[in-house]
Amino acid sequence: MFVIIVGAGRTGSLLAELLLQGGHTVKIIDDRVEVLDRLRHELPPDVVVAGHGSDPTVLEEAGIRQARVLAAVTDQDEANLVATSLARFEFKVPRIIARVNDPKNAWMFIPEMGVDVVISQADIFAQLIIEEMSLGDMTTLLKLRRGRYSVVEEKLPATSQIIGPSLKEIPLPSNCIILTVIRNGEVLIPHGNLQFEAGDEILAVVDRASLEVFKRLLI
Repeated sequence: MFVIIVGAGRTGSLLAELLLQGGHTVKIIDDRVEVLDRLRHELPPDVVVAGHGSDPTVLEEAGIRQARVLAAVTDQDEANLVATSLARFEFKVPRIIARVNDPKNAWMFIPEMGVDVVISQADIFAQLIIEEMSLGDMTTLLKLRRGRYSVVEEKLPATSQIIGPSLKEIPLPSNCIILTVIRNGEVLIPHGNLQFEAGDEILAVVDRASLEVFKRLLI
């Protein structure tokens, strides 16, 4: 996959490294001399493009017409929004991801402005703190589709309602799927006759509306 990254701060640089390690083709754009000097020591030289990511000429030079994804991750919301709008409406990039630095600006990062997925570091940190403050043991590992779905992990207490009956007999919420069960270090593939035991670690995907119901079922 060919990915263009606008913004070569620590977020953009790390993203480029991870994508390159995964075998993807990457171009990363920045116009700061000191950042470009650092990048050329950290990344292959042909990955780095000097210029401003909201300049159509620079985006063309980076090969945006062949890109499948553009990620705008500068520390300036205006620059990110201009880059995403150009990528979507001028160059028809299929997938657009944008970083929003000020949560007050999040309302602008919408599909009508060319953004498919918006990442807010402030929101992520706030949600992590809220999760850690929870009295329950359930851990949210990942949010999907703008938070509509969560990948969660729960270690079953001895009092859990789902210990005893088989999986097919448990009234799971309709929008909940148990992905796997870890028991004594072994990974078990869920099937209808599986019976849960105290200490089992359950990984599941559940939608936002069903999350509380699922939590109550496990305790």
